[in-house]
Amino acid sequence: MTSAPVLPAGAAGSGNARERARQLDRDDELGFLRDEFNIPTKGQIASTSLPKGSSANNNDSDTTTKCIYLCGNSLGLQPRRTQTRLSQYLSTWATQGVQGHFKPLTNSPLPTWLDVDERAAEMIAPIVGAHVSEVAIMQTLTANLHLLMSAFYKPDANKRHKIILESKAFPSDHFAVETQLRHHGLDASKSMVLLKSERSRDNILTTEEICGVIDLHKEDAFLLLLPGIQYYTGQLFDIETITAYAKERGIFVIWDLAHAVGNVELRLHEWGVDAAAWCSYKYLNGGPGCIGGMFVHENNSAVTKLITDERPEEGYNHRLAGWWGNDKKSRFGMENRFHPVKGAAGFQLSNPSVLDITSLCASLEVFEQAGGMGKLREKSLRLTKFLEEQLEGMGKEEKGLFRVITPLDPKQRGAQLSLGLGSGLLEGVMKELERQGVIVDERRPDVIRVAPAPLYNGFEDVVGFVEAFGEALRVARRERDAF
Repeated sequence: MTSAPVLPAGAAGSGNARERARQLDRDDELGFLRDEFNIPTKGQIASTSLPKGSSANNNDSDTTTKCIYLCGNSLGLQPRRTQTRLSQYLSTWATQGVQGHFKPLTNSPLPTWLDVDERAAEMIAPIVGAHVSEVAIMQTLTANLHLLMSAFYKPDANKRHKIILESKAFPSDHFAVETQLRHHGLDASKSMVLLKSERSRDNILTTEEICGVIDLHKEDAFLLLLPGIQYYTGQLFDIETITAYAKERGIFVIWDLAHAVGNVELRLHEWGVDAAAWCSYKYLNGGPGCIGGMFVHENNSAVTKLITDERPEEGYNHRLAGWWGNDKKSRFGMENRFHPVKGAAGFQLSNPSVLDITSLCASLEVFEQAGGMGKLREKSLRLTKFLEEQLEGMGKEEKGLFRVITPLDPKQRGAQLSLGLGSGLLEGVMKELERQGVIVDERRPDVIRVAPAPLYNGFEDVVGFVEAFGEALRVARRERDAF
């Protein structure tokens, strides 16, 4: 994994921080990608109505000055080309109707609807470090976790039945595990193992602690489900080491990559990850609630028999099935005989939303322009290190009102820094940041999550945030202490 490059001397807290940030932005070889995105203006984020037209001709600074958007860990910004690609999709639908499924158009950059999921798989595979056959763009994150568990979690109450997950997992992951256990007639209080750090009040889990719990339950644990990056703390787990350790003890490993995909470098195939799932509306910029993705290692998705063989159902891992998982050669034969295509595509159910995939692929085109996740991760390390140093350079008064929850080791985090605020400050801080045109994410009771995304954020965004954050802390403290 790439380490964070050293920034220029005096990078923290000096009076010329903004000028140094501008120089770093000028030197940024990926800086051109910012123009690929629609970055809202301060006036737009303050508005309570849809714009009737462009506000670019208005000389009011609030309508032309871009906001500071550090919230790509919650919802990525819209690529400019998204509107173009969606318009092309809608035009195809309007002029071709059902023919859009099969009929290529010579002047269109879009695939036929029959092949749209294959195009998306080709584009996402290098981002997650997988073979194209090991990924599928389908469903949504929690649905995909359920589909994976239904296929691979085969508990025996007298032998292996436990599922290990973190005690502060994203609620949807917790609900998925709990209901899977109930579905199998198991008691969650006995079959769900919750990882809790004995050393960290924020539940920053060390690899040693995780492996220790794996050892405690190595005889009766069936499945390990962890996030690649923890949504609340921003901690990046050692996916490679933890995966190998669990698999050596006979435990199947699934990763929730919601906050890791498009954020950090992943090598799912090389690391031997059994399976994974993710959403696409955070760092992948697919749009609100956009279609999810799934990875199934080739070792777990083989199809060893032909549909014409005797008992072909013995040639693949059983899963909840639908017609879009059928081999494409027999899919439209309309026979009630399911025979999956090999790979992750064999886990698909219905035909995917072409609207969703078109939106996602528009963003994946921008990832291709970046030249790969390695370059994006290198910039991200520099951005987040710069953010850390600017926070460290704040005044003593302000620094006493917050703490950084996220690990300071760059190898243990992605783009996000989670900041724990003093009691009673969150509402006032968020209100003042919004007033100043700064968008970050809040998690109650007292945390804001700040995530400079390398595709569209720059170093000057970081300086602008830190300046606004300092003022927001002072305003919020005065308001709190007035009561």
